[in-house]
Amino acid sequence: MTAERPITLQEYAMRFGTYMGLFWIFKFIFLPIGFSIPLLQLLFILMTLFVPVLGYIYTRRYRNQYREGSLSFTQAFSFCFLMYLFASILAALAHYVYFRFIDQGYLLNTYLSQLDNIKDSVSGDMKISVEQLISSFEVISSLTPLQLTFQLLSQNFFYGILLSVPTALLTMKKKN
Repeated sequence: MTAERPITLQEYAMRFGTYMGLFWIFKFIFLPIGFSIPLLQLLFILMTLFVPVLGYIYTRRYRNQYREGSLSFTQAFSFCFLMYLFASILAALAHYVYFRFIDQGYLLNTYLSQLDNIKDSVSGDMKISVEQLISSFEVISSLTPLQLTFQLLSQNFFYGILLSVPTALLTMKKKN
């Protein structure tokens, strides 16, 4: 006879991190398509702004449904941190597939051409800023798909840490 063990915080973070990662993959689809259909670019931005709200919703749901309404700051931070970590890993897989097999330089070349168009219409300090952006994108375009994926993974991981602190502060709740 086997006794059922309780599901751990890490397992719930994996579950909600998978949901978050799927959301990130879905919203990433709108980024390259958004260059052809500007409304989808706006949708990508709005969905990106919704990520912290979704993290808050998932953490609150974890607290209320699986932790009986109480969650310490440490537990809330750990849950958020792990959720964003797992979401970042899942999204990194999709990013790698996209940059390795689908993109073929489209995304960065489109940004560069838009910046070149902007550079011609601005002057002074703004022109210098645009030229610096163009230089940055040229460096980014020299990265391999794997390097670009690791860059995005570390960026998502870093933002996940930053978002975990306020989310944990908002969702922590002591037992009555």
